[in-house]
Amino acid sequence: MNNDIVSYRELFRVFGRIGVMSFGGPAAQIALMHRELVEDRPWLSEDSFLNALSFCMLLPGPEAMQLATWAGWKKRGIPGGLIAGGLFVIPGALMVLALALAYARFGALPWVQSLFLGVKAAVVVIVIEALLKVSKRAFGQASGASAQQSWVIAGLSFLGIFALNIPFPIIIFLAGLWGYFTALNTHQQEAPKNTHKPVHSLWVIMFGILIWALPFAFISASPAADFLTHSGIFFSKLAVVTFGGAYAVLAYMTQEVVSTNGWLSTQEMLDALGLAETTPGPLILVTEFVATLAAHKQGGVSLAIGNAVLTLWVTFVPCFIWIFAGAPWVERIMAHPRLRAGLQAITAAVVGVIANLSIWFALHVFFDQVDTTEMWMFSLLNPVLSSLNLSACVLAGLSAYLLLVRKWNLLIVLGVLGISGLLINAIL
Repeated sequence: MNNDIVSYRELFRVFGRIGVMSFGGPAAQIALMHRELVEDRPWLSEDSFLNALSFCMLLPGPEAMQLATWAGWKKRGIPGGLIAGGLFVIPGALMVLALALAYARFGALPWVQSLFLGVKAAVVVIVIEALLKVSKRAFGQASGASAQQSWVIAGLSFLGIFALNIPFPIIIFLAGLWGYFTALNTHQQEAPKNTHKPVHSLWVIMFGILIWALPFAFISASPAADFLTHSGIFFSKLAVVTFGGAYAVLAYMTQEVVSTNGWLSTQEMLDALGLAETTPGPLILVTEFVATLAAHKQGGVSLAIGNAVLTLWVTFVPCFIWIFAGAPWVERIMAHPRLRAGLQAITAAVVGVIANLSIWFALHVFFDQVDTTEMWMFSLLNPVLSSLNLSACVLAGLSAYLLLVRKWNLLIVLGVLGISGLLINAIL
């Protein structure tokens, strides 16, 4: 591998292009980075890229953004990591902010809702496709007793969140502990010696926490201090439990945003995910949309922009901390068998969580009314059959055909489905 230091200008050019083109979710984003950083230019070796990717999958937060941050760190240290990670997020963040403000102004119009019906029908298929990909990752690399354990963890995870309403962070924490302490193969692979000292990582973590906490000192003087503080703490918690990508944490976020805090309605949450799918960058930017819309209801445009910036800060600053503190230790961490087993168990749990999200999302798109039935310790979704939305079913079928059979580009499918929603509304 060519270890020559690249110029900052070149870093801006390459990672700026990656940030603008990073549509289609983490799989497409990682493939794009592989082509740019491994195939088209000798910035990273294949082994180095894969080791870093495995490390990023161990971490909470968007793995593609963290992989970009690591690649920038590899070439130009912490400044390079800030450039690469920042450029991966900023284009999508600006688009999400603009779309959220537009939605707050025009979202209730009938034609806008018809447009979103098509987008949401497409997102049902996108979530199912994500479930299939994560399932392949969770079960495809396991065999024997390990595979059986993964299926059990996925099933219990699904039951816990779907029927028992166990919070997502608890499910992920328990799965990781189970995988770590029941690792079947505890023989550690030989890893290269690390010339970095632990005190370096400790200083990065301590300084990173201070940087993360800075906004809370400023918002204390705001008239909306209580709301901003509550919002900042909530999205900070999401940032440290987002294992397996945004799809895994969406059900938990929806429960808190809709039921607990009452910031948004269920339909607004569905629209938020639909809009986030249309922008570049990590899907976790859906948190920015939610924060913007919730704050707009509380205090208008200025508060919405402030809360959006706060949410971006508390969501992505931890991602930089994980990378800058752990990057020097990637090879040694990935040689640890119990950590790998913990990651595999977390990935299996994420399968169950995304399965729950798939059902929840589909029911709320296909039925205009979904009730909840309480049975002893269980809480089950109960769609009202007479409220079946045939238009949504037809649009979802079209989306499945275009995405899964014809393999059309995601953005084209979202555009086709949005227009189809408008046409159906005009005809009916």
